[in-house]
Amino acid sequence: MTTATVPAPDRPHTLAIDIGGTGLKASVLDSSGRMVTSRVRIATTYPLPPAGNQSLLTKLGRLVAELPGADRVSAGFPGMVRNGVVLSAPHFVTKNGPGTDVDPELEAAWERFDLAEGLRTITGKVARVANDADVQGLAVVTGKGLEVVVTLGTGFGSALFLDGSLMPHLELAHQPFRKGDTYNDQLGERTRKEIGDLRWNRRVAKSVANLDGLFFFDHLFIGGGNARRVDLAELGDAAERVTIVDNAAGILGGIKLWEGRHLGV
Repeated sequence: MTTATVPAPDRPHTLAIDIGGTGLKASVLDSSGRMVTSRVRIATTYPLPPAGNQSLLTKLGRLVAELPGADRVSAGFPGMVRNGVVLSAPHFVTKNGPGTDVDPELEAAWERFDLAEGLRTITGKVARVANDADVQGLAVVTGKGLEVVVTLGTGFGSALFLDGSLMPHLELAHQPFRKGDTYNDQLGERTRKEIGDLRWNRRVAKSVANLDGLFFFDHLFIGGGNARRVDLAELGDAAERVTIVDNAAGILGGIKLWEGRHLGV
């Protein structure tokens, strides 16, 4: 008589990757979402094609090689992603990073790149990929009402949830915000460094007011590397419906991509 193998209670393990315009981060999560190893990180360098030498996939392969084995892969990507395929990669089509000139060859390389398949190739495991703000939101939303997630880092990211369900992704980052500039232009890290935290926070407050007027959100979560710089006092009455979340949510949301059905994943 053979005895069936019973999987360990903390399995499956998920290799969770957070792809950012400034850094590439990864860890392995158990079935409850707990990190089973320390997070690893390397800087994002430019130019950054999706595949080939010195590419995103090459760098991710080196990054995750030092982590324990996992059963599956999830990744958050700073752009529009549908069914694992990249539809926009605003940071990575530039010659030297956000704010620099777009390289036509990089644009062509990134156009409809199947990142989920690329991750499967370098890891040997099935992979799911979604926008990074969507992934971060999956880690923090409460499932009550209309919840908006904003990420403030290299650029401006956003996600929308209704009663815990992820809505189709909207690239608000590239919509007009003020003075002919987009949310990305006015709220990204490059601009924050130029104008300072005081003026930047005033712009954050205006963006929150815009989102409230557009969505009438029940709650707003602000994450990303610059979330810690947000002055809640600048948000006025909306502050009581705003929560600042840890940047680690970009990793921890990875397991949620495998729970239930999420649009476009």
